[in-house]
This record gives sequence, C-alpha cells and structure tokens, in this order.
Amino acid sequence: LSESGVPQLVQPMIWDYTADLDVEGKVHLIEKYRRCGFSKVWFASAFKGATGVNQSLTLIGHHLQNHLRWLAVASSSPPTFLEGIALTGWQRYDHFSVLCELLPVAIPSLAVCLQALKNGGYSEKIKENVEKLLGMSNLETDTFTR
Repeated sequence: LSESGVPQLVQPMIWDYTADLDVEGKVHLIEKYRRCGFSKVWFASAFKGATGVNQSLTLIGHHLQNHLRWLAVASSSPPTFLEGIALTGWQRYDHFSVLCELLPVAIPSLAVCLQALKNGGYSEKIKENVEKLLGMSNLETDTFTR
C-alpha cells in the first residue's frame, strides 16, 4: 500500500456505528494507516438509521455511546492524524427498502451527538442544555423519546 502511492492521494474513512465500538482495535487500525503513509483519517458515525432496517424511532443511547467511543479513539490516537468525523443519518438501508427513522424523530439524537462531540463527552449539564435547546422537559437516552 505504501509503495502504491495511494496514501498521498486519499484520506481513509473508518466507519463504525456500533454502540460497543472496539476502541483498542480502531486505535490499532489508525496506527496501521499512519505507518502506511496516510496523512489523515476520518471517522464515520451515525446519529440515526443504523440500528435496523425497519426501525421507526431513534434510540439515542445507542448513538451517544457510539460517539463517546469515537471520542475515546480520538483521544488515544495521534492528535494531528484525525481530520474529522462524519455524522451520517441513514434513512434507507438500500434503494429497495422502506424509509426508516425519518429526520424529525432523530433531531434529539443529532443534538445529543453533536453536543457530546463538541464538549468531548456527555453529562447531566449537557443533557439539560440539549433539553433547553429543543424545548423538551425530559430527554431520555435509554428509551425511545416520545
């Protein structure tokens, strides 16, 4: 890979939407990319649409945990090697599937995930800030928000 010249032409994006993302494995993968000569890598997470083809509502806790794991990967990697993170919001698993988790039901998840990334973590204070921003009285992350 190093000799191909590809590392000078592209920046890899590492995709993982799981709540139990393997932090150590991702750090090891990033080190492999660095040793191959890549200058930067990207992460790809999801704030919605990655938990089931027929999912209607967004389980915020799943996506929050994914973002917290990506933050752990970032803090365990060379600081200048991460170019950014792409927050995806899938609405369809393929072109023949029905739509899942439409954007309106996922706005709270997007807000939580963005605030977690912005603040480097998630706390009760951040939760209260998201509730205030969205005009919600009780934001649940471990059950489906109504």
